Amino acid sequence: MHKHALPQAGTDTFNDQIRIVLVETSHSGNIGAVARAMKNMGLANLWLVNPVSFPDEASYARASGAADVLDRAQVVGSLEEALADCALVMGTSARGRKVPWPVMAPPQAAATAAQYSTEGQVALVFGRENNGLSNDELQRCHYHIHIPSNPDYSSLNLSMAVQVLCYELRMHYLRSLEESESSPYLEAMVSPGDSGWDVPPANVREVEGFFGHLEQVLRQVEFHRRDNPRQLMTRLRRLFQRAHLDQMEINILRGILTSVQKAVGGPQADTQDKSTVAQSTDEGQEKDNA
Repeated sequence: MHKHALPQAGTDTFNDQIRIVLVETSHSGNIGAVARAMKNMGLANLWLVNPVSFPDEASYARASGAADVLDRAQVVGSLEEALADCALVMGTSARGRKVPWPVMAPPQAAATAAQYSTEGQVALVFGRENNGLSNDELQRCHYHIHIPSNPDYSSLNLSMAVQVLCYELRMHYLRSLEESESSPYLEAMVSPGDSGWDVPPANVREVEGFFGHLEQVLRQVEFHRRDNPRQLMTRLRRLFQRAHLDQMEINILRGILTSVQKAVGGPQADTQDKSTVAQSTDEGQEKDNA
């Protein structure tokens, strides 16, 4: 049988204020999959209302590293017990009920949950695998949450539905950290100059030196002709400038060009300092060997 993980210390953080409530889950493996989805997104407050089977080996096997979430799970006999001390209750539901109920998509639900989490526990309630929450259970919710899935195939596995909500909660939490602490949790890193990039961006002098070197080599190999230049260099400029090259990439490219010049026996790097090109060749090789 599973050996229980050490309990985590409880705190009053946003993540601990969000309570994931599963009602009468029939397959214990789904409970484990939910625990994994929660831990992926930093949540650990799981409540189980009258599960058919828990705890058991299937739930812990599906948890795959999130056993601590299952160890902390609260098992109660009714939904009333699970919601009694909550400040806000939100239940997952399909649209189209006879009496319209306040309903929102996951991003808005996450923002609302974050707002109310400062006042107390916020419960996100998920129903049974086969038929969801009953009308009576849904009427206990302040808001309904609708996941806008494909209408031709709208049924989500329980853990998938939980993952969608937990992801939106995580994104909202990280955005709030960025606003308050200027932390780079969500900043993209796509080009030189972005936080985390390993090499500084190439400056204009370095890029222009590369273009001059490139044009020289293309003429030496008779790919680029002075008497009929067309738009070759213009298009190559557009291509490489779109890439936002960093200094190491410039060095590697110029090292390649120097190797081509050596192979064809042409003059080398007459548009730039030869020491720079020599350094670029050495650095490119060193980078490849690393």
